[in-house]
Amino acid sequence: MAALLCAPAPALAQQPQKPLTVEWIMRGPALYGYAPRAVRWSGGGQRVYFEWKQASEPQEKEWSTWVVNRDGAGLRRLSDEEAREAPPPFGNPSADGTRVVFARDGDIFLYDLQADRMRRLTKTGDAESSPRLTRDGRAVAFVRSSNLYLLSLESGAIEQLTHILPPGQPDPDEERKGTASQEWLKKQERELLDAVEKRARQREEREAKRKKENPRKPFKLTPRQTVTDLMLAPDGTQVLATIMERPQEAKTALMPLYVTESAYTETQPTRTKVGDLQPRARMALISVETGEAKWLDPGVKTTREGKEVERPILLFNPQWNEEGTRLAVLGRAADFKDRWVFAVDPQTAKMRVLHQTSDEAWVDGPGAMALGWLPGGREVWFQSEQTGWSHLYAADWETGSVRALTEGNWEVKRAFLTEDKKQFLLVTSETNPYEHHLYVMPSQGGPRTRLTSAPGLYEGELSPDGARLAVIHSRSNQPPELYLMDAKPQAPMQRVTVSPAEEFTQYPWIDKPIVEIPARDGAKIPAHIFKPKAWKKGGAAVIFVHGAGYLQNVDRGWSSYPRENLFHHLLMERGYIVLDLDYRGSAGHGRAWRTAVYRHMGGKDLDDHVDAAKWLVSEHGVDPKRIGIYGGSYGGFITLMAMFTQPGVFAAGAALRPVTDWAHYNHPYTGAILNLPQDDAEAYKRSSPIYHAAGLQGALLICHGMADANVHFQDTVRLAQKLIELGKENWEVAMYPVEDHGFVHASSWTDEYRRILKLFETYLRK
Repeated sequence: MAALLCAPAPALAQQPQKPLTVEWIMRGPALYGYAPRAVRWSGGGQRVYFEWKQASEPQEKEWSTWVVNRDGAGLRRLSDEEAREAPPPFGNPSADGTRVVFARDGDIFLYDLQADRMRRLTKTGDAESSPRLTRDGRAVAFVRSSNLYLLSLESGAIEQLTHILPPGQPDPDEERKGTASQEWLKKQERELLDAVEKRARQREEREAKRKKENPRKPFKLTPRQTVTDLMLAPDGTQVLATIMERPQEAKTALMPLYVTESAYTETQPTRTKVGDLQPRARMALISVETGEAKWLDPGVKTTREGKEVERPILLFNPQWNEEGTRLAVLGRAADFKDRWVFAVDPQTAKMRVLHQTSDEAWVDGPGAMALGWLPGGREVWFQSEQTGWSHLYAADWETGSVRALTEGNWEVKRAFLTEDKKQFLLVTSETNPYEHHLYVMPSQGGPRTRLTSAPGLYEGELSPDGARLAVIHSRSNQPPELYLMDAKPQAPMQRVTVSPAEEFTQYPWIDKPIVEIPARDGAKIPAHIFKPKAWKKGGAAVIFVHGAGYLQNVDRGWSSYPRENLFHHLLMERGYIVLDLDYRGSAGHGRAWRTAVYRHMGGKDLDDHVDAAKWLVSEHGVDPKRIGIYGGSYGGFITLMAMFTQPGVFAAGAALRPVTDWAHYNHPYTGAILNLPQDDAEAYKRSSPIYHAAGLQGALLICHGMADANVHFQDTVRLAQKLIELGKENWEVAMYPVEDHGFVHASSWTDEYRRILKLFETYLRK
């Protein structure tokens, strides 16, 4: 018998609206509301700003900026003029945290958090980006036309700090040679005519003087190289350039668009397919004074065909210490199986390893890309799954010694160093896997103090003085809302926003119980269960498969799949039991759970769904011939694998925007889990539904947006052709001409879920 874990449901409102209809549910945010986002404090911590939309506002309407006082009073929407002068939802802060610089619409702005005042720094026809305040706060470095510039906040003067030439652009300081004949004539002219000789000598003297005054050498980009970021070192002497190199032979898939303003079929470039040549990110340190460039070289070698060769590594997330004397960088192997924290000597560009995380499957997990400096600039902090759970660590920059800042059989979901650098604000699952709470911890490690108490999911922003907390909190039957509270344990939360439409609260949405279903290998599979109050044995059931693969959907917070969550209430009303699993490969349960799908998607993850179906029969008396399955994206993939490889288990399945052949999906996701198709063809063959289509039994519905830039509609087209060639009959495809991977239009959602409901009502009802 599975353990039943459930939290008490909060009192919800008024008279229920029954029966539920697909049309009513698929209104989406017009029903359950828009979650507040981009929460930030004013400089003095007296106000909280955030972005929000009312449920009654049209979907196409832009989000508004709202403000509320520190004590929760004075909630109001800002006018467009006020919003443009409000603290930005993004940007780079000054060293003392009093100002933020950011780019908007191609120009640079500075916001003084203490004075609550905006200052526009540029207004040009060029696009400026990546602004950062200098260490002394007297200037702003920014990128324009692939070069770094420095703007003085006192005088407004702008100085160019780099001389980066795009591919093919000649160096104006480089003398361009003609043919042998042309060069001979030039030499003859200077020798014959004194006037020509004098002019040439004067020009050479001017050029020599200019080069002496500005000796900066150009940095020439080669074909297919682009600058993605330029970062001025805190001491102002060097620029760290991130250069992306695109392979010439890689092929980008073109997606046809059939519904267009021009009335002609158009195409949109999307992405390469897994295993094709991938871009390479490199970094170089460029001297501001001389332009001399030193490439960062990880120096990690591997043996290939008996020879020692350089191992391809992607460098990212560089972090300077405050003085600019030390640089830390993350690196990830191109085969996804190693990640390094590197120490870089800014003077020589030499790199050494501070920490290495290796995984025979692939390196990932919460915080896998996180990196920063602890106060004092002696240690860098990062996250690693080296114990099987993602935790915080600190590495000494000089010695490389590493110490754990957190530990246990739970995960640090997110970690943020507070403005004063004295403590971390953490989101962790240490209470239990189904709740994510906020904690504070000294930046050097030590005891953690839990701030939030009510069950659910949390995100938070501490006020500048650390005394107040702005929180986004949700429950499984309550969408995310903004709350304010004291940054103290067990402090009461004051609700600021009410996002859903009024009629949403008139239905008794359940606080979904969580069950743990025994799997064939002894593991416990977490699942939400929707069980009708008047359930009778011999009834029907539906299993929902969440998408994204690595995502947690079984928790005590608002679902990442809100429409599906409401649809499950509709199914429950109609007498179905519904299960929603965090199958193998899902997030929230540690490294072993995450990597259980390595080299075989549709293996243990599908076994979990089959075991759940059998559990429904044995524990709840579900009719084994009346079980359906559905899901989108990865969920669509699992649905296909279930219908193709598990005969007799599922009577009907709806595969939405499904991957049908992993060799056609993207590189970063698929290459990590299945390696490369040219190197591990067996992994792709056993994981791809199109190879198993001959096993189709039961009724199959496939729904796919034709403008899907993620899982291309081509996936469904190729599978349809395979099913035709196999002579399969009980399947159909619904196509949505204007929809991307995530549907936008309520009409498309409604059409899709009417079809899903019809499928289940046709094949699962007695």
